[in-house]
Amino acid sequence: MLKLGIIGSSPGNGHPYSWSAIFNGYDPEAMAACPFPVIPQYLAERRFPEESLQQGRVTHIWTQDPALSGHVAAASRISHVVDRFQDMIGEVDALLLARDDAETHEAFAAPFLEAGVPVYIDKPLALDQKTADRILSRERFPGQLFSCTPLIYAQELALHTADREALGRICHVAAVTPKYWDTYAVHIIEPTLQYLGVTRSPRHTAGTVCGDRRILTASWDDQISASFTVTGNLPGRIEYQLFGEKGAQQRVFVDSFSAFRAALKVFCDGIVNRHRMYDPIRLSLVTELIERGRVEA
Repeated sequence: MLKLGIIGSSPGNGHPYSWSAIFNGYDPEAMAACPFPVIPQYLAERRFPEESLQQGRVTHIWTQDPALSGHVAAASRISHVVDRFQDMIGEVDALLLARDDAETHEAFAAPFLEAGVPVYIDKPLALDQKTADRILSRERFPGQLFSCTPLIYAQELALHTADREALGRICHVAAVTPKYWDTYAVHIIEPTLQYLGVTRSPRHTAGTVCGDRRILTASWDDQISASFTVTGNLPGRIEYQLFGEKGAQQRVFVDSFSAFRAALKVFCDGIVNRHRMYDPIRLSLVTELIERGRVEA
Protein backbone atom coordinates (compact mmCIF):
# COMPACT_ATOMS: atom_id res chain seq x y z
CA MET A 1 0.00 0.00 0.00
CA LEU A 2 1.36 3.40 -1.02
CA LYS A 3 1.97 5.96 1.71
CA LEU A 4 0.79 9.34 0.42
CA GLY A 5 1.41 12.85 1.63
CA ILE A 6 -0.93 15.72 0.86
CA ILE A 7 -0.29 19.46 0.61
CA GLY A 8 -3.07 22.05 0.76
CA SER A 9 -5.00 24.17 0.85
CA SER A 10 -5.86 27.10 -1.39
CA PRO A 11 -8.89 29.43 -1.30
CA GLY A 12 -12.12 27.75 -2.35
CA ASN A 13 -10.50 24.33 -2.71
CA GLY A 14 -11.54 21.43 -0.47
CA HIS A 15 -9.45 18.72 -2.11
CA PRO A 16 -7.36 17.92 0.99
CA TYR A 17 -10.59 16.75 2.65
CA SER A 18 -12.07 14.88 -0.31
CA TRP A 19 -8.95 13.32 -1.83
CA SER A 20 -7.77 12.05 1.55
CA ALA A 21 -11.20 10.63 2.36
CA ILE A 22 -11.25 8.74 -0.94
CA PHE A 23 -8.26 6.75 0.32
CA ASN A 24 -8.78 6.75 4.10
CA GLY A 25 -12.50 6.96 4.62
CA TYR A 26 -13.61 9.68 7.00
CA ASP A 27 -14.95 10.57 10.41
CA PRO A 28 -18.56 11.76 9.89
CA GLU A 29 -18.63 13.98 12.98
CA ALA A 30 -15.38 15.80 12.12
CA MET A 31 -16.21 15.97 8.42
CA ALA A 32 -19.53 17.66 9.20
CA ALA A 33 -17.51 20.78 10.05
CA CYS A 34 -15.76 20.78 6.67
CA PRO A 35 -16.04 24.32 5.25
CA PHE A 36 -17.20 22.85 1.92
CA PRO A 37 -20.65 21.34 2.66
CA VAL A 38 -20.84 19.54 -0.67
CA ILE A 39 -17.97 17.24 0.43
CA PRO A 40 -19.64 15.59 3.46
CA GLN A 41 -22.83 15.52 1.40
CA TYR A 42 -21.40 13.42 -1.43
CA LEU A 43 -19.23 11.32 0.89
CA ALA A 44 -22.36 10.35 2.82
CA GLU A 45 -23.82 8.96 -0.41
CA ARG A 46 -20.92 6.48 -0.73
CA ARG A 47 -20.15 3.19 0.96
CA PHE A 48 -16.91 2.99 2.92
CA PRO A 49 -14.60 1.13 2.91
CA GLU A 50 -16.08 -0.55 -0.19
CA GLU A 51 -15.66 2.54 -2.40
CA SER A 52 -12.37 3.77 -0.97
CA LEU A 53 -9.19 3.40 -3.01
CA GLN A 54 -7.25 0.46 -1.66
CA GLN A 55 -3.96 1.25 -3.43
CA GLY A 56 -2.80 3.75 -0.87
CA ARG A 57 -3.39 5.69 2.32
CA VAL A 58 -2.82 9.38 3.03
CA THR A 59 -0.52 9.28 6.04
CA HIS A 60 0.91 12.83 6.20
CA ILE A 61 -0.51 16.32 5.72
CA TRP A 62 0.80 19.87 5.62
CA THR A 63 -1.14 23.08 5.11
CA GLN A 64 -0.10 26.65 5.80
CA ASP A 65 -2.51 26.66 8.78
CA PRO A 66 -1.75 24.12 11.56
CA ALA A 67 -5.34 24.29 12.82
CA LEU A 68 -6.67 23.49 9.35
CA SER A 69 -4.15 20.66 9.00
CA GLY A 70 -5.38 19.21 12.27
CA HIS A 71 -9.00 19.39 11.20
CA VAL A 72 -8.39 17.77 7.81
CA ALA A 73 -6.38 15.07 9.59
CA ALA A 74 -9.23 14.38 12.00
CA ALA A 75 -11.91 14.45 9.32
CA SER A 76 -10.01 12.29 6.80
CA ARG A 77 -8.16 10.05 9.25
CA ILE A 78 -4.61 11.20 8.50
CA SER A 79 -2.18 10.09 11.18
CA HIS A 80 0.66 12.64 10.83
CA VAL A 81 0.60 16.45 10.64
CA VAL A 82 4.01 17.86 9.70
CA ASP A 83 5.46 21.28 10.51
CA ARG A 84 7.17 21.72 7.13
CA PHE A 85 6.01 20.23 3.87
CA GLN A 86 9.56 19.09 3.07
CA ASP A 87 9.44 16.86 6.17
CA MET A 88 7.34 14.41 4.17
CA ILE A 89 10.30 13.57 1.91
CA GLY A 90 11.56 10.15 2.97
CA GLU A 91 8.30 9.42 4.80
CA VAL A 92 5.88 9.04 1.88
CA ASP A 93 5.91 7.13 -1.41
CA ALA A 94 4.11 9.89 -3.35
CA LEU A 95 2.69 13.38 -2.94
CA LEU A 96 -0.74 14.82 -3.64
CA LEU A 97 -0.26 18.55 -4.27
CA ALA A 98 -3.91 19.45 -3.69
CA ARG A 99 -3.69 23.21 -4.22
CA ASP A 100 -5.22 24.75 -7.33
CA ASP A 101 -3.36 28.07 -7.09
CA ALA A 102 -1.04 27.17 -9.94
CA GLU A 103 1.46 29.92 -9.18
CA THR A 104 2.60 27.90 -6.11
CA HIS A 105 2.96 24.54 -7.84
CA GLU A 106 6.58 24.76 -8.90
CA ALA A 107 7.86 25.74 -5.44
CA PHE A 108 5.93 22.98 -3.67
CA ALA A 109 6.60 20.24 -6.23
CA ALA A 110 10.28 20.89 -6.94
CA PRO A 111 11.78 19.36 -3.74
CA PHE A 112 9.74 16.19 -4.16
CA LEU A 113 10.46 15.81 -7.87
CA GLU A 114 14.17 16.31 -7.24
CA ALA A 115 14.03 13.65 -4.51
CA GLY A 116 12.43 11.19 -6.96
CA VAL A 117 8.99 11.27 -5.28
CA PRO A 118 5.99 10.92 -7.63
CA VAL A 119 3.74 13.98 -7.52
CA TYR A 120 0.10 14.53 -8.50
CA ILE A 121 -0.26 18.27 -9.15
CA ASP A 122 -3.81 19.56 -8.94
CA LYS A 123 -5.21 21.28 -12.00
CA PRO A 124 -4.01 23.38 -13.68
CA LEU A 125 -0.36 22.38 -13.81
CA ALA A 126 0.66 25.96 -14.64
CA LEU A 127 -0.75 29.18 -16.05
CA ASP A 128 1.87 29.57 -18.78
CA GLN A 129 3.90 27.27 -20.97
CA LYS A 130 7.29 28.42 -19.71
CA THR A 131 6.45 27.47 -16.12
CA ALA A 132 4.87 24.17 -17.19
CA ASP A 133 8.01 23.26 -19.14
CA ARG A 134 10.20 24.00 -16.11
CA ILE A 135 8.07 21.79 -13.86
CA LEU A 136 7.99 18.96 -16.40
CA SER A 137 11.76 19.18 -16.88
CA ARG A 138 12.20 18.17 -13.23
CA GLU A 139 10.84 14.67 -13.82
CA ARG A 140 13.42 12.05 -12.89
CA PHE A 141 11.58 9.19 -14.60
CA PRO A 142 8.53 8.83 -16.89
CA GLY A 143 5.33 9.06 -14.91
CA GLN A 144 6.83 10.74 -11.85
CA LEU A 145 4.54 13.72 -12.43
CA PHE A 146 0.80 13.60 -13.08
CA SER A 147 -1.66 16.44 -13.68
CA CYS A 148 -5.07 16.72 -15.29
CA THR A 149 -8.64 17.73 -14.68
CA PRO A 150 -10.39 14.67 -13.21
CA LEU A 151 -13.33 15.50 -15.49
CA ILE A 152 -11.63 13.65 -18.36
CA TYR A 153 -12.47 10.48 -16.39
CA ALA A 154 -16.08 11.45 -15.55
CA GLN A 155 -18.43 8.79 -16.88
CA GLU A 156 -21.32 11.23 -17.30
CA LEU A 157 -19.19 13.22 -19.76
CA ALA A 158 -18.08 10.20 -21.80
CA LEU A 159 -19.11 9.60 -25.39
CA HIS A 160 -19.94 6.01 -26.24
CA THR A 161 -20.02 4.45 -29.68
CA ALA A 162 -23.72 5.21 -30.19
CA ASP A 163 -23.18 8.85 -29.16
CA ARG A 164 -20.36 9.31 -31.63
CA GLU A 165 -22.42 7.73 -34.40
CA ALA A 166 -25.33 10.06 -33.61
CA LEU A 167 -23.09 13.13 -33.53
CA GLY A 168 -20.88 12.38 -36.50
CA ARG A 169 -17.67 14.38 -36.65
CA ILE A 170 -17.69 16.89 -33.79
CA CYS A 171 -17.06 20.34 -35.24
CA HIS A 172 -17.77 22.69 -32.33
CA VAL A 173 -17.91 22.52 -28.53
CA ALA A 174 -19.34 25.31 -26.39
CA ALA A 175 -18.14 24.72 -22.82
CA VAL A 176 -19.15 26.68 -19.72
CA THR A 177 -18.01 26.63 -16.11
CA PRO A 178 -18.68 28.81 -13.07
CA LYS A 179 -15.90 30.41 -10.99
CA TYR A 180 -12.62 31.70 -12.38
CA TRP A 181 -10.36 31.29 -15.38
CA ASP A 182 -7.12 30.47 -13.58
CA THR A 183 -8.62 27.65 -11.52
CA TYR A 184 -11.59 26.38 -13.55
CA ALA A 185 -10.87 26.93 -17.25
CA VAL A 186 -8.90 23.67 -17.30
CA HIS A 187 -12.15 21.83 -16.48
CA ILE A 188 -13.67 22.89 -19.79
CA ILE A 189 -10.53 23.07 -21.94
CA GLU A 190 -9.15 19.56 -21.46
CA PRO A 191 -12.44 17.65 -21.96
CA THR A 192 -13.19 19.81 -25.01
CA LEU A 193 -9.85 18.91 -26.58
CA GLN A 194 -10.70 15.27 -25.87
CA TYR A 195 -14.09 15.63 -27.56
CA LEU A 196 -12.62 17.35 -30.61
CA GLY A 197 -9.59 15.07 -30.86
CA VAL A 198 -7.27 18.00 -31.56
CA THR A 199 -3.58 17.75 -30.69
CA ARG A 200 -2.20 20.96 -32.18
CA SER A 201 -2.36 24.66 -31.46
CA PRO A 202 -5.40 26.54 -32.79
CA ARG A 203 -5.02 28.70 -35.87
CA HIS A 204 -6.81 31.59 -34.20
CA THR A 205 -7.96 32.56 -30.70
CA ALA A 206 -9.77 35.60 -29.38
CA GLY A 207 -10.75 36.54 -25.85
CA THR A 208 -13.03 38.92 -24.04
CA VAL A 209 -13.69 39.92 -20.43
CA CYS A 210 -16.88 41.22 -18.82
CA GLY A 211 -16.49 41.76 -15.08
CA ASP A 212 -15.32 38.46 -13.60
CA ARG A 213 -16.49 36.58 -16.68
CA ARG A 214 -14.06 35.52 -19.38
CA ILE A 215 -14.53 33.91 -22.82
CA LEU A 216 -11.95 32.42 -25.17
CA THR A 217 -12.85 31.23 -28.66
CA ALA A 218 -10.52 29.01 -30.67
CA SER A 219 -10.55 27.68 -34.23
CA TRP A 220 -8.48 25.13 -36.10
CA ASP A 221 -7.72 24.76 -39.81
CA ASP A 222 -10.14 21.89 -40.47
CA GLN A 223 -13.26 23.91 -39.50
CA ILE A 224 -13.16 22.81 -35.88
CA SER A 225 -13.90 25.39 -33.21
CA ALA A 226 -14.59 25.81 -29.52
CA SER A 227 -15.69 28.44 -27.04
CA PHE A 228 -14.65 28.39 -23.39
CA THR A 229 -16.76 30.50 -21.02
CA VAL A 230 -16.03 31.07 -17.34
CA THR A 231 -18.95 32.80 -15.60
CA GLY A 232 -17.28 34.04 -12.40
CA ASN A 233 -19.71 34.48 -9.52
CA LEU A 234 -22.79 33.70 -11.60
CA PRO A 235 -24.41 30.39 -10.57
CA GLY A 236 -24.12 27.56 -13.04
CA ARG A 237 -22.86 24.10 -13.90
CA ILE A 238 -19.90 22.71 -15.77
CA GLU A 239 -21.42 21.72 -19.09
CA TYR A 240 -20.61 21.14 -22.73
CA GLN A 241 -22.73 21.56 -25.87
CA LEU A 242 -21.40 19.25 -28.59
CA PHE A 243 -22.21 20.04 -32.21
CA GLY A 244 -21.50 17.37 -34.80
CA GLU A 245 -22.16 17.03 -38.51
CA LYS A 246 -25.15 14.75 -37.78
CA GLY A 247 -26.49 16.00 -34.46
CA ALA A 248 -25.97 17.80 -31.14
CA GLN A 249 -25.73 16.61 -27.53
CA GLN A 250 -25.20 18.08 -24.08
CA ARG A 251 -23.04 16.82 -21.23
CA VAL A 252 -23.20 18.07 -17.62
CA PHE A 253 -20.69 17.26 -14.88
CA VAL A 254 -22.34 16.04 -11.66
CA ASP A 255 -20.25 13.34 -9.92
CA SER A 256 -17.15 14.81 -8.25
CA PHE A 257 -16.40 11.74 -6.11
CA SER A 258 -16.18 9.30 -9.01
CA ALA A 259 -14.08 11.64 -11.15
CA PHE A 260 -11.64 12.36 -8.31
CA ARG A 261 -11.42 8.67 -7.45
CA ALA A 262 -10.72 7.69 -11.07
CA ALA A 263 -7.95 10.28 -11.47
CA LEU A 264 -6.32 9.30 -8.18
CA LYS A 265 -6.41 5.65 -9.23
CA VAL A 266 -4.71 6.52 -12.52
CA PHE A 267 -1.97 8.31 -10.57
CA CYS A 268 -1.44 5.29 -8.30
CA ASP A 269 -1.37 2.96 -11.30
CA GLY A 270 1.34 5.13 -12.85
CA ILE A 271 3.45 4.91 -9.69
CA VAL A 272 3.22 1.14 -9.57
CA ASN A 273 3.90 0.72 -13.30
CA ARG A 274 6.39 3.60 -13.60
CA HIS A 275 4.44 4.65 -16.65
CA ARG A 276 3.47 8.15 -17.80
CA MET A 277 -0.28 8.39 -17.29
CA TYR A 278 -0.96 11.70 -19.02
CA ASP A 279 -0.76 12.87 -22.62
CA PRO A 280 2.12 15.40 -22.74
CA ILE A 281 0.88 16.90 -26.02
CA ARG A 282 -2.60 17.55 -24.63
CA LEU A 283 -1.20 18.85 -21.35
CA SER A 284 0.92 21.34 -23.29
CA LEU A 285 -2.07 22.44 -25.37
CA VAL A 286 -4.24 22.88 -22.27
CA THR A 287 -1.59 25.15 -20.77
CA GLU A 288 -1.28 27.09 -24.02
CA LEU A 289 -5.02 27.79 -24.11
CA ILE A 290 -5.09 28.79 -20.44
CA GLU A 291 -2.28 31.23 -21.15
CA ARG A 292 -4.00 32.59 -24.28
CA GLY A 293 -7.19 33.18 -22.28
CA ARG A 294 -5.25 35.16 -19.69
CA VAL A 295 -3.29 37.23 -22.22
CA GLU A 296 -5.83 37.87 -24.96
CA ALA A 297 -8.89 38.73 -22.89
